Amino acid sequence: MYNSITNLPDRMQGASAAELQLIHDASIEILQREGVCFNNQDALDIFVKRGYSHNNGSVLISEKQVLEALATAPSSFTLHARNHDHHVKVGGRDHVLLPTVGAPNVADRSGEQRPATLDDFRICCDLVQTSDQLGMGGYLMVQPHDVPLKSAHLDMMLTYLTRSDKPILGAFGSKETALDTFNMTGRIFGGMDYLLDHPVAAMIVNTLTPLQFAGEQTDVLMTAARYRQPVVISNMALAGSSAPVQLPGLLALINAEILAGLVLSQVVGPGTPVIYGTTSAPMDMKSTVGVVGAWETVKIAATAIQMSQFYDIPCRTGGALTDANAPDAQAAVESSIMMSTVLRNGAHFILHGCGQISSFMALSFEKWLIDEELCSLVRNILSPMRITKDTIDLETICDVSAAGNFLSHPSTFKNFKQLSRSELFNRNNVQRWRESGAMDCTQAASINLEKRLNGYTPPHIDDGLKQDLDTYVTQRKSEILG
Repeated sequence: MYNSITNLPDRMQGASAAELQLIHDASIEILQREGVCFNNQDALDIFVKRGYSHNNGSVLISEKQVLEALATAPSSFTLHARNHDHHVKVGGRDHVLLPTVGAPNVADRSGEQRPATLDDFRICCDLVQTSDQLGMGGYLMVQPHDVPLKSAHLDMMLTYLTRSDKPILGAFGSKETALDTFNMTGRIFGGMDYLLDHPVAAMIVNTLTPLQFAGEQTDVLMTAARYRQPVVISNMALAGSSAPVQLPGLLALINAEILAGLVLSQVVGPGTPVIYGTTSAPMDMKSTVGVVGAWETVKIAATAIQMSQFYDIPCRTGGALTDANAPDAQAAVESSIMMSTVLRNGAHFILHGCGQISSFMALSFEKWLIDEELCSLVRNILSPMRITKDTIDLETICDVSAAGNFLSHPSTFKNFKQLSRSELFNRNNVQRWRESGAMDCTQAASINLEKRLNGYTPPHIDDGLKQDLDTYVTQRKSEILG
């Protein structure tokens, strides 16, 4: 007799406990022998004051110090939103999807690209707010070129905070942008003291592989830790360029970098939530481009998730990643493989969940909507089927019997809305498809994009709060731009 679903074969080959231990041990040796350079005198002074050794500016970290830091980093936490209905849990069995981040360009359906604008960023905010798949958004969903670079973070944060009431990805470019984020979110939540006990703005902190952090990113990490705000310590190591060409060596290297960042976060602010993150990929030796749609990228992400579970902290990966320059078949294949893998394997903070195209260089609004369909599809596949006497409904089966059909049975009218529906994917036969315009999925996404944006309603925000945010941004722009 078949006993359990756990007896089903699993063709997804994960690392064994012994292999994860090997990666950990190699990372510890790297930290003890070579250390990590934070390129930041304040950070080095903090480490020295705590008794850490250093060599030529690189901080040397022992396994004991890593374990002490892991003991204070939470395994899960809740990101608080302005609208309490939009709080999200991160860690354990809970995850959150975010849109793409950092794209300097916007691509149309054919793949033609143009520089992104603040209006494009506004569209991103509206799509996050109206999405049933994306739990949060925020800074740098695109990089607008029509506002001054030095103050662009203020325009983006003000736009997001007033057009969406979901949790916030903070401005992580520098210490100043991070402080602006916390000053603005502090106004929303009634004061800066609220931040010390309530995660409200996650900060991405990027490593500088191999074995460094840029000084500005170290500042962001320490600023977030002082306010106990989540830090997403991430790297994009390129196998064969900034990291070893063999994936196990790459994994040991990026693990050492993430652990070093985690140690600093806990030294500065014990209890600061830390998310273990990577979008590391192989470098294509012909084009010298990081290939985010490659199978190696998927395997790196899957093993990184296991390493985060090894340490019992949440994990960040990429989502619908692709190297394609248009929302075509390549984009669909690469995005589907990565998204299904990371959702299935247990990632918690999934960046680039929608809209990413052209190896992070562009955002496609059509692909954004297609990716939302993908997210919904994968999540529903992974959700457990509820098998009970009621859902089997033996009486209905016997009532219809061999001579009948279920189409006109009352149980169908009662339950048919449980079946999947799609606004984008074709489910008509070829004749009806032609009669309705013979649109492909990307064309359908363009039409639905217009409908979606026309149906956007701004979330309520108190007039006094809105004025306070406007005043803060105006004053800060004056200080920054003179």
